[in-house]
Amino acid sequence: MSKSEFRPFETHLEQQVALDILRQATHGADDGELFFERRSSETLMLDDQRLKSANYDASEGFGLRAVCGEITGYAHSTEISVSALKRAQDTVRLAARGSAAQMALPPARTNTSLYDAFDPTAEVDFATKVDVLKEIDDFLRSYDKRVVQVTASIGTSCQEVTILRPEGGIWTDIRPMARVTVGVIVQDNGKRESGSCGGGGRYELSGQIAPEAWKPQALEALRIALVNLDAKPAPAGIKDIVLGPGWPGILLHEAVGHGLEGDFNRKGSSAFAGLMGQQVAAKGVTVVDDGTLPNRRGSISVDDEGTPSARNVLIDDGVLVGYMQDRQNARLMGVAPTGNGRRESYAHAPMPRMTNTMMLSGDATVQELLGDLADGIYAVGFGGGQVDITNGKFVFSCTEAYEVKNGTVGAPLKGATLIGDGATALKHIRGLGNDMVLDPGMGTCGKAGQWVPVGVGQPSVLIGGLTVGGSA
Repeated sequence: MSKSEFRPFETHLEQQVALDILRQATHGADDGELFFERRSSETLMLDDQRLKSANYDASEGFGLRAVCGEITGYAHSTEISVSALKRAQDTVRLAARGSAAQMALPPARTNTSLYDAFDPTAEVDFATKVDVLKEIDDFLRSYDKRVVQVTASIGTSCQEVTILRPEGGIWTDIRPMARVTVGVIVQDNGKRESGSCGGGGRYELSGQIAPEAWKPQALEALRIALVNLDAKPAPAGIKDIVLGPGWPGILLHEAVGHGLEGDFNRKGSSAFAGLMGQQVAAKGVTVVDDGTLPNRRGSISVDDEGTPSARNVLIDDGVLVGYMQDRQNARLMGVAPTGNGRRESYAHAPMPRMTNTMMLSGDATVQELLGDLADGIYAVGFGGGQVDITNGKFVFSCTEAYEVKNGTVGAPLKGATLIGDGATALKHIRGLGNDMVLDPGMGTCGKAGQWVPVGVGQPSVLIGGLTVGGSA
């Protein structure tokens, strides 16, 4: 972002004073910055016809960092003041003690903004939000008498960051976020099942709480719950799988995406380490991480080091061509940073993280992909999962899945889990649909104790020979 007036955050901290402290802290280092953050957030949840919780949080602080090779000195504080900065300086400068490294060049500048600068929490008054949650509850209960419980939530946040670098450059970004989530439990003949749907992004809450926006989400949550009422136990064994488009890209994100982050590959702990330029996926498979999509949940105008976000191709026609990089790992690996240096807050140092990670479309219809299944599973929705980054092994539970016999989609299944490893799954892709979509905007990614908003996407994908854990 372009340079602007220094104001972290309406205090009496002078820019030159902060810059002098930063320069002393990073003397002899090859990189570093002062990261200032102010954040506010609000979450309202209606559960079982009552407003169960209403939380508002506001915080601000700074993180001071000096980087010298592989060594990082980091200190942070909730107090933005000269005295707090000087205390942080005393700690941080130890990282470069005795060093005479040359400071890295600053990030390139851009005037591109991928979202409007506003606070969605203040956009709609509290009473209106509560009324919308009650409307969602009333709508679902009147729509289907099998509904026994509704959980609806509205969440908003605004993150304002200012990054000051030793050469005097300033980068700023104001990042709004809003979402609506609906969960429903249905009961029929003593049997209960659940479904959920939600989404959002870096745009106005007012559009998301309009009936034409939340009613489709509420009906989708209800549909999933009703489908699961009729589900039978999933079979176990080795099966060919067709993954649905959109949110099932979370499997790609977890099983493959983390393995393509620069730090894991520099340290040799990723299953993809040392494979640059080699065929790591089936022909036709292209995977990109794109932080430049306007208003998307995972998008950032600049990352948390000031590097502009970018569209980074990671796998091209099955060949590994790139990793996601922050400034430190890029420098150590001799490549350019990719705009993926992200941190949860001022209390955390940045590291390589995904933004919106997706697999691009092929040319098959979903009917053609399903037609190749003699005895398989059509997995449309996913819940939780676990992944080992070092080998890419994953276990994911399906929230909506169907059996497929001789190309025909049959009964819904419950209790299906998909088991495999990312590197093998990529090579066993046999078909790509022409229907790539992004998820509705509900992803949050965890790494090393830090959580950041992300997006995922993919077309329908046919994968051969995944292990399915079931109960039948």
